[in-house]
Order: sequence, then C-alpha cells, then structure tokens
Amino acid sequence: MLKLFRFLRPYRAVIAFVMVLILLQSLSELYLPTIMADIVNIGVVDGNTAYIWKMGGFMLAVTLAGTAVSILASYHSSKISSAFGRIVRGKVFAHVEKFSLREFGEIGTASLITRTTNDINQVQQVLMMMLRMMVMAPMMCIGGIIMALYKDAELTVVLLVAMPVLAGAIWLVVSKGLPYFKVIQKKLDRLNLVLREGLTGIRVIRSFNRTEHEKTRFEEANRDLMDTAVKVNQIMAVMMPLMMLIMNFSTIAIVWFGGLRINDGAMLVGDLMAFISYAMQIMFSLLMFSMMFVMVPRASASAVRIGEVLALEPTIEDQPAARGGGSKMASGEVEFRDVSFSYPGAERPALSGLTFRAKPGEVTAIIGGTGSGKTSLLHLIPRFFDAASGTVLVGGRDVRSWTQEELRRNISLVPQKAVLFSGTVNANIRYGKDDASEEEIRRAAATAQALDFVEAMPEGFESELSQGGVNLSGGQKQRLSIARALVRRPLVYLFDDSFSALDYKTDAKLRGALKEETRDAAVLIVAQRVSTVMDADRIIVLDEGRIAGIGRHGELMEGCSVYREIVESQLSEEEIA
Repeated sequence: MLKLFRFLRPYRAVIAFVMVLILLQSLSELYLPTIMADIVNIGVVDGNTAYIWKMGGFMLAVTLAGTAVSILASYHSSKISSAFGRIVRGKVFAHVEKFSLREFGEIGTASLITRTTNDINQVQQVLMMMLRMMVMAPMMCIGGIIMALYKDAELTVVLLVAMPVLAGAIWLVVSKGLPYFKVIQKKLDRLNLVLREGLTGIRVIRSFNRTEHEKTRFEEANRDLMDTAVKVNQIMAVMMPLMMLIMNFSTIAIVWFGGLRINDGAMLVGDLMAFISYAMQIMFSLLMFSMMFVMVPRASASAVRIGEVLALEPTIEDQPAARGGGSKMASGEVEFRDVSFSYPGAERPALSGLTFRAKPGEVTAIIGGTGSGKTSLLHLIPRFFDAASGTVLVGGRDVRSWTQEELRRNISLVPQKAVLFSGTVNANIRYGKDDASEEEIRRAAATAQALDFVEAMPEGFESELSQGGVNLSGGQKQRLSIARALVRRPLVYLFDDSFSALDYKTDAKLRGALKEETRDAAVLIVAQRVSTVMDADRIIVLDEGRIAGIGRHGELMEGCSVYREIVESQLSEEEIA
C-alpha cells in the first residue's frame, strides 16, 4: 500500500497542514480534562462560582477551537483521499489501455473493473482514516499517558496492566480475521464476473430458457461472498465488546484505587476525574488503532491487487528506435515472412510458417475452417500480439519498428463482433476519424450500405444508440462498424468476418462499393462464406494454422483440396460450375 502512496506527492503540503490541524485538535482534547480537574478542585470544592464561570468559558473556547480544527482537518483529508482515488484510477486506466490482449486475458475484464472501482475505494477510505488517526491516535495515547502520570504516577499502574491486555486482545482478533480480507476481494471478482456475463448475455440466456440457471449461479456467488463477509464480521464483531469490557474493568479499577488514594489524602477528586478521562482517551486511541487494523488489512489486499495491475508490464511495447523515428507510412503493403505464433500455454502453435504478401489496390481473402488461425493472423498486423518467430511487415517495415500509434493510424479493423458505443450514429462513425466532415460520414455510410436505414431512423445521423448498439440488428451494427473503418481512409483495411450478418445481396453490393473506396489500400478479408472471397485477387486457405493454398478461386479449385471441400460444402454443383 505504501507504494501507492507515492501518488500523494503533489499534496505533501496539504498533508502537512492536516497533520498540524490534527495535532492542535489532539492538544485541545488532552487539555480539557486538566481544566475540568481545576474546576472541580478549586471551583466546586471551594464554592468559587466566579472561577467556575471563568474556567467554564475557557473550556468552551478550547472545545470550539478543537471543533473548528477538526472540521478543517476532516475537509482537507477528504479532499486529499478523493484526489488520491482520482489519480490512482487515472493511472490504472491509462496503464490498462497499454495492455495487449494477452494481459487482458491474464487478469480478466471483471477483475480489472473490480480493481479499478472497489479496490481503489477501499484504499481511498483507509487513507482518509489514516490522515485523521495516524497522528491523533499516537498523540492521544502518548499524551494521555504523560498527563495521567502527571496527575498520579502510582495509579498509572492500572493502565500498565490494562493496555497490554487490550493490545493483545486486538492482535488476537485481527490475526484471525486478516486472511479473509483477500478472499473477499477474490469472491467479489467472481460475483462481478457472473453478473457481467448475466447482463451481457441476456439474449442468449432467455433464448435458451436459462434464466433460473443464471439466478442460481448468481445466488451461489452472492451467498459465497456473503458467507465470507459474515464470517469476517463475526470475528471483528468480537473486538468492540471485548474492548469495552476491558475498558470498563479498567475504569472500575481506577475508581477503586483512586478512591483509596483520595481517602488517604494523596489525590484530589478533580484529579481522579481527569485521570479517568485520560484513561479513556488512551483506551480510545487503542480503539482507533483497532479500527485501522480492521480496515488496513482489507485495503492492503486491495492495494496489492492494484499494484499487480500497475506492475504488469505490457508485452507489446514500442521499441526505442520506433519512438525516436518520425517517418510516415508510404504504402499499405502487408507481408508475412515465415511467421509463427502461439498463444500462452497453448499445446501447439496457432500459426506456423506463414509467408505471403497483400499488395495495395488488391483484395486478399483468408478462408479456412473454424480454429484455423484466421483471426490470429489479422491480430498480428496491428500488433495485438507479436509473432513468436518470423517477421510481419507493413509499409515495407517490421511492425515492431513502427510506434503502435503510427502503425494503427494507418490500419482500420472491423472485428468479428461489431462493437458500437453509446451515443449518436454520427459519433460512432466519427470514432474512426475525429475531424471527419458530414460529407465524409455520409459517404462512408453510403459505401457501407448503411445510409438507407440510418436516414430512416427518427433523427437520422443524430439518432442515439444504446450501449453496444442493442437497438440495432446484427447486420446494421456490422455496416456501421464498416462505415467507421471507411471514414478513416487508412492504408490497410482488415475485415474479420465482418459480412457474416449481411444477406447475400447486401454483401455483394458492399464488396462492389468497397473496390472503389479502397483502390489505393491493401484489403484483407477474413470470411467463412465462399461467395465473399470468390472475387478476391488472392485467396489464402488456412488449415490448422498453416497455408494450404494461395491463388485465385479457379486456381484453388484445381490445386487445393481444402478449398475445394469448403466450396463444395457451401455451393451447389450449378453454382460451382
């Protein structure tokens, strides 16, 4: 957790100011019992009403001053902790943005959400408590002991017995509850995962009548979290009554032995009252420590989880030579030279020995069975992953020699699953190019065969889309995703099975319109349908991660058995002929 506190450096002056305020508050609270003792010993015992009013007024002034500095300290500590939360959330989000798909898979999306929200909140709350208590608790404890010794050194023996007993009780309870705090955060991850799957997959859940099954899954995860939370709270709940018991027995002992000393004339009544107040302040300072012991372990577990995210270095990084270069990409030629790639922990490579070239002005189609490595191939081009061996070149240079920003600025990817964001149609298309004009947006929509249905919407291009575009059909979402890619006008277009939700007529019209728009760029199309790839300038057939054939449709029908099997499984003999 201390590593995270390095983000507090901009607020060092404010933190010092808060420490001073809390110091003043502690001093005022330590001074009050002494004033009360004087009021009793001098004012009450001697019947000096004027002295009582005088010291009572002074006592009220000290209380008001202590209250004022306490409010100021609370305000600034809240401000500091909130700013800390904002900074850490920003740092985590910015760091996660650099992750490759490998890091996302390693930690998990649900866990990343929990760490960025709940875990940071835990640390933020403890920081606010520490700012208030890390000065006050030791001040009240040490100051209370000094003042108690000043009032009556012999009676302090009671505190010397009570304090170790109290500290031991706190340690015993906290040590029992500590292991559960990390478990709670993991089970919260699991609950978030189940909840996220249930919400994002609601259509599939309902279509298969699995609502009750998902309710059961959620109930199990929810109950598991609840049982762990109840268990740790049961352990921690023992602390308060145990502490109050020890404090009350200590008070009884102080009153008993203090009464004997008053009877012997060795102590005044006011001093005994002040001594009891100081004893309570000492005990309550230990109570503050115990509260920190309850919250700090959970926050420490959260801080470790946040630290794991910040410490995880992205596997895809710009090389120093790439960061120093300022050259721009001249052409969109894509070339694979003996490229192989494996996913972490996989038994066999996803891609092996791929060698081919996709030239500008040509359409290169990639086809193959499920799991043949088509999407993996595309992901190597914008450096979502790096090849294990061989070289991927874009614009005549190894993709690793470009900065990721420059490389991806010249690439437009339309993924398998169309991803749209909440906002207007206009904003979603403009996501591909911030400064796109209205004319460019309309042209991209027209090329993507989206203009008709967009103009038919109530507010046209200003119509609002729900999160994920759930108020659109699958084909409409794909066409808007394609329009977003087109408006960018890059040097390389990557279409990852992006026409699967389109009917054959729209598919054909779209591919015809694309030829005109992409005549200066390299176009790579991953497809399952033979009709989508038949007219391509070059077809690459993948089979279990290897190239089974490269050529045009007619050439592959004659020389590639894998391609012929795919064609025969989709087209009739008349269509093949």
